Amino acid sequence: MSASPGTDRLTLFRDTAETMLFAAVGGLALGFAGMPAGFLSGSILFVAIAALAGRPMRVPAPMMRVLVVLIGISLGAVVTPETLRGIATYPLSIAVLIAATIGITVAGTVYLRTVHGWDPLTAYLGSVPGGLSQVMALAIEYKADVRAVAIVQTARIIILAVGLPALFAGLGLIDHVAAPALASFEPSQTGELVILVVASSAAAVVAQRLRFPGGLLFGAMVTSAVLHGTDTLRVVMPWWLTYSVMIAFGAVSGARFANTPLRLLLQYTGAAFGVFAVAVVVTAGFAGLLLLLLDIPAAEVMVAYAPGAVDAMLLLALALSFDPVYVGTHHLVRIIFVMGTTPFVVRLRARGEKGPAVKPSADSIDD
Repeated sequence: MSASPGTDRLTLFRDTAETMLFAAVGGLALGFAGMPAGFLSGSILFVAIAALAGRPMRVPAPMMRVLVVLIGISLGAVVTPETLRGIATYPLSIAVLIAATIGITVAGTVYLRTVHGWDPLTAYLGSVPGGLSQVMALAIEYKADVRAVAIVQTARIIILAVGLPALFAGLGLIDHVAAPALASFEPSQTGELVILVVASSAAAVVAQRLRFPGGLLFGAMVTSAVLHGTDTLRVVMPWWLTYSVMIAFGAVSGARFANTPLRLLLQYTGAAFGVFAVAVVVTAGFAGLLLLLLDIPAAEVMVAYAPGAVDAMLLLALALSFDPVYVGTHHLVRIIFVMGTTPFVVRLRARGEKGPAVKPSADSIDD
């Protein structure tokens, strides 16, 4: 005899609560320890460990959709008038950065496909340098191998977050790197926040109904970016809400690690280090080209071009007395470029693999 609907709902609630508990412990531990992207990667890590241990990690589909919209709003908020002015100030350096981003993605995709035998869509999402939350949302929506993408992308963040500061410290350039500052939100901005959330959510729903690539995420992100880039709104989500969304969304990715054999896990880890090495080689090549064209300190270019978390790289720039506008603009341009192009590339790759009948929607993240 099948379980009653009430029992099913109770089980779902219990499993979701346990999932969020693991996510909160992991995200808060790494986040408040100062690890860049720690709230997201810590949540993924702890929930993944619980899933691998056999615990029933689950996140309901309606909750996923809400999280995706909130992530889009946060991603769009990185665009500011200063960012747009910075793009005009460093045109050649920005152009080389975009070329490097494309090169990293293409080289990484080829590596993962030829060496590790990944399918084109998963290989592409595993190679994209930046936008972890967006990449994970697209991996879930288009049914790529979420476990593989999560391991590769999280490993890249951790390696850069730990390795680059350690490198500079070893060279005697810095003594330490402080924890990232929390975003500022004033209660008086509540009205602006409501406008931001309502406008972005409406655009997300419209984009999703129109079958736009990554509609929920892209619609919210573009609306938020336009409102912030034009200086129409300056409000950001409260830091506690932003971090809560990161923690909860990390649980979505971590839950996909259920029933993963140890052998497969080791293969994914090996792929993560391999694709990271490819990204380092490609980045070094383009950075070297830029240094031949412009008179910029090599260490400053290294920080600006490193495909790591934005907060970590900005903190390094601050500690080293680098030009924060130069470094910040490059990282934000990389993120904006990735956010703007990835949904379309993913849609094309998904069509190529599964045929034109594929119509991803919010319902595609039900499982």
